[in-house]
Amino acid sequence: MRILGIDPGLRTTGFGVVEKHGSQLLYVASGTIKTNKEAQGNLAERLKVLFDGIHEVVARYKPDTSAVEIVFVNVNPQATLLLGQARGACITALATCNLPVAEYTALQMKQAVAGHGLAKKEQVQEMVKRLLNLPGLPGPDAADALGIAITHAHAGHSMAKLAAATDLQRTTSSMYKAGRSR
Repeated sequence: MRILGIDPGLRTTGFGVVEKHGSQLLYVASGTIKTNKEAQGNLAERLKVLFDGIHEVVARYKPDTSAVEIVFVNVNPQATLLLGQARGACITALATCNLPVAEYTALQMKQAVAGHGLAKKEQVQEMVKRLLNLPGLPGPDAADALGIAITHAHAGHSMAKLAAATDLQRTTSSMYKAGRSR
């Protein structure tokens, strides 16, 4: 199975592709999609660069499935909204390529890759290098994307079985129950 991991960002989105053969993981590719050349004020153009970039990565590496990092709530609400829009562009691109999309938090990825959820970027880079037997450290965004792909390779099958065996699937009615009431 070929897995595409995405670490979304408005300026730099990391991608990483790994192949899983049994319990063995093989590195395929990694890199970044950068939008910082685009006009800072042109959000639509930057989102289009991400959307098109994801399409290009999917066409080139032909993954079977994908996984995307879940956005954390930032101190700056404007930055969180912009990051969420970048993430949405990435997920939409994956969906239009008919890829299944799994989602993992940074904490889950760090636990899966480094063994603890408070791992620093450098620790994630080093562990990704070791797990995939890379000759050098991947960049921080590519390392996070590879970490998301590794997390899905390890946890995806188990999570799918657990969701099928229990009532973990989100239903339409449960999406609307969390509203505020007096």
